Amino acid sequence: MTFKNYSFGTITIDGKTYAKDVVIEGDTVRKRKKKASRVYRDRFGHTPLSTKEEIPWKCERLVIGAGAHGALPVMDEVREEAARRKVELVVVPTPDALDALREGPKKTNAILHLTC
Repeated sequence: MTFKNYSFGTITIDGKTYAKDVVIEGDTVRKRKKKASRVYRDRFGHTPLSTKEEIPWKCERLVIGAGAHGALPVMDEVREEAARRKVELVVVPTPDALDALREGPKKTNAILHLTC
């Protein structure tokens, strides 16, 4: 996959521009469906990443791009589930996540938050 033109709120992946958070699973890119995590919004001041979402666990490493400034909250239950599944969890600002995806092993999936 090629990642280009990431800026606050948008990213181009393989020539297609996305303006919403995305989930990368293998060679597939889809919109992040965060509605299930909205119940935690008041606790975090922002909709966090929770295990209620469709997380692409079938991988050896899961990269979470936590936004331009790394502000996406990742709930402890996500970290615990990654450890239980023996999936290496990498949570970094989205620009750093793109670097990790470019250099990472093949069995890497990702969730990319495009704002904050």
